[in-house]
Amino acid sequence: MSSLNPTLITFLFYIVAMIAIGLMAYRATANFSDYILGGRRLGSFVTALSAGASDMSGWLLMGLPGAIYLSGLSEMWIAIGLIIGAWLNWLLVAGRLRVHTEVQHNALTLPDYFSNRFNDQKKILRVTSAFIILIFFAIYCASGMVAGARLFENMFDMSYSTALWISAIATISYVFIGGFLAVSWTDTIQATLMIFALLLTPIVTILSFSDLSQMTLALEAARPQAMNVIGDLSFVAIMSLLAWGLGYFGQPHILVRFMAADSVKSIPNARRIGMAWMTLCLGGAVAAGFFGIAYFQQHPELAGAVTANPETVFMELTKILFNPWVAGIVLAAILAAVMSTLSCQLLVCSSTLTEDFYKSFLRKNATQTELVWIGRLMVLMIALLAIWMAGNPESKVLGLVAYAWAGFGAAFGPLIILSLFWRRMTLNGALAGMLVGAIMVVLWKNTIGETGLGFIPAGVYEIIPGFICSMIAIVVVSLMGKAPTEEVTARFDEGQRLYNKSK
Repeated sequence: MSSLNPTLITFLFYIVAMIAIGLMAYRATANFSDYILGGRRLGSFVTALSAGASDMSGWLLMGLPGAIYLSGLSEMWIAIGLIIGAWLNWLLVAGRLRVHTEVQHNALTLPDYFSNRFNDQKKILRVTSAFIILIFFAIYCASGMVAGARLFENMFDMSYSTALWISAIATISYVFIGGFLAVSWTDTIQATLMIFALLLTPIVTILSFSDLSQMTLALEAARPQAMNVIGDLSFVAIMSLLAWGLGYFGQPHILVRFMAADSVKSIPNARRIGMAWMTLCLGGAVAAGFFGIAYFQQHPELAGAVTANPETVFMELTKILFNPWVAGIVLAAILAAVMSTLSCQLLVCSSTLTEDFYKSFLRKNATQTELVWIGRLMVLMIALLAIWMAGNPESKVLGLVAYAWAGFGAAFGPLIILSLFWRRMTLNGALAGMLVGAIMVVLWKNTIGETGLGFIPAGVYEIIPGFICSMIAIVVVSLMGKAPTEEVTARFDEGQRLYNKSK
């Protein structure tokens, strides 16, 4: 590892600060509800920024700028789809889920909510949804480990294995110690770092040119089609990119932030803050990649690393254009993006194992202190599994992130939406929708997607057929079976009443 330098000092200070926040959260954690949901007392500001930071991983500062650098503005359709999907999720789901999870016997996890919402005495929904969460989040967590390791490896000339353990330990420490409050408080700081970095870097890149005409000429010379928002994309390709927004309705690590808000009245303000943050961050990421095209066209002698790996465009611009101390702060934003997403994924896995397996099947009368410590042990177990999966730096786990996003979106998205809006929905309908959505994503990804099916053409992102088929399955199976019991509909009606009253 290289000797101490301003960037390394800044990184170390950042990591120590995150662990210190974990210790503060430890003092505020009195029971299991505190550990996995923060006692449902997050204000609108923390709710908004923690939801945003947990959503936007290293992809925001590496993957998206790299895609724009390589292909131009035609890659921004995914950002547009994400903004639309996130806004609809805040508008339609956030407030209702906050109320209904509390009405449904104070459900602390999504499997807990599904089980209580449909009075699932046999716990089939709980087990099935918990398995889906664990399978897809194992992939997500491993991808986060790989991204963090790559950052340390590239920045400080470490071996991959050393970088993997250092980045993993940094994240595990504050999740293990402080739980949900630590994750949410650190997410707020990390979100602030991310927006600072993403707004500052494009501005400094523009200022490095003598005038805008010089930058425009460089853009045209490097990528003549860079400013074409359509590019070579077909209608199917554009719709597939926009369809990423559908995934928001089923992402457990984002939905849990809505469940933890202090009240429904905090949601509208949180939505405004969260959407402003997200739009500025995505815009900054697109701008960094776009202006990076012109910068490295003007300075080809500095373009070696970016040519080899376009995803380093943000890092390379930062290292070249900023003072080392400022660069350390800006580059810490990449670590922040990785840590914020990975930490909440670890916590969701931990809460699922603890609440939906340990407490439900092994220790129904477990004390709150026991559950908190079991939750901490589950964080370690999932983290070690993710480290093992990420041990091979050439593994294809990073490419499976889109797969996991589609899996959650199709398995849980229609289920969440209809469970909050349709009182006639049944347990069997919920189970059918969950299974059909997950299975359709897997089948489409591996077989059907190459040829298409019916009115859905080939090449479509698997979340589209998965989401559609899940929605149809829920409606059809629910209508074919008996109507829900009066107990189930009474709790649903109570949730609707409280939601309408709180607006």
